[in-house]
Amino acid sequence: MSASARWRLDGQMALVTGASRGIGLACARELAGLGAQLLLVARDGDRLEATAGELAEEFPDSAPRVFAADLADAEQRLDVMDWLRDLGAQPHVLINNVGDNISRPALAYDASQLDWLIRTNVLSAWELSRLCQPLLREHGVASIVNIASVSGLVHVRTGAPYGLTKAALIQMTRNLACEWAGDGIRVNAVAPWYIRTARTSGPLSQPAYYDEVLEQTPLRRIGEPEEVAAAVAFLCLPAASYITGQCLAVDGGFTSHGF
Repeated sequence: MSASARWRLDGQMALVTGASRGIGLACARELAGLGAQLLLVARDGDRLEATAGELAEEFPDSAPRVFAADLADAEQRLDVMDWLRDLGAQPHVLINNVGDNISRPALAYDASQLDWLIRTNVLSAWELSRLCQPLLREHGVASIVNIASVSGLVHVRTGAPYGLTKAALIQMTRNLACEWAGDGIRVNAVAPWYIRTARTSGPLSQPAYYDEVLEQTPLRRIGEPEEVAAAVAFLCLPAASYITGQCLAVDGGFTSHGF
């Protein structure tokens, strides 16, 4: 393989979930820029269609195709697989980006809220990875990247259920990487710290909290979705072909910062 081809995804299909905004959209844009064709899934069908139009205009060869689904729901995950079969699409890359949070003290959660976070943050990625495994395996060389969080590595003020779901996602990454290595499927994760998205705009709008976040971040700034997407894309590239089972913190140094 030529040096330039090692840094491209030409001829590959990438399935990106939660693709209509934030980190998911940034991942779709980054992968399209590297030559991948796009298969995009998100809950908001209207926003997803608009996103596909923008990406098609910016990257005509990416030929984005979209499907609206809530991947926390088992039936809708099967609908996604039917859609892929109808398209005759066999993704080379799967980006599990779906996630949500309800932030409060541990004793303030009820069972339905914990169930929702587990289904959304863990089971969506677990089940979609298992459903896509036969399609990925067909290529002999494929990649899954799970969007985790630094809250799965260290304590942060996101609430215990969010942290435990992201820790589960990181451990799932390690297990699947080892189990599926023989099928040519690499499985990795990224763990972002504060990234400038609609979801983080609330807490980051509080000046005192914003300053505290920066104090704990050696690079002294908030990350951008494109910076997470660049790390995700790298893990999908042929250039990363000997990397699997890893969790890359995209955190401005936060998880390395002591007192």
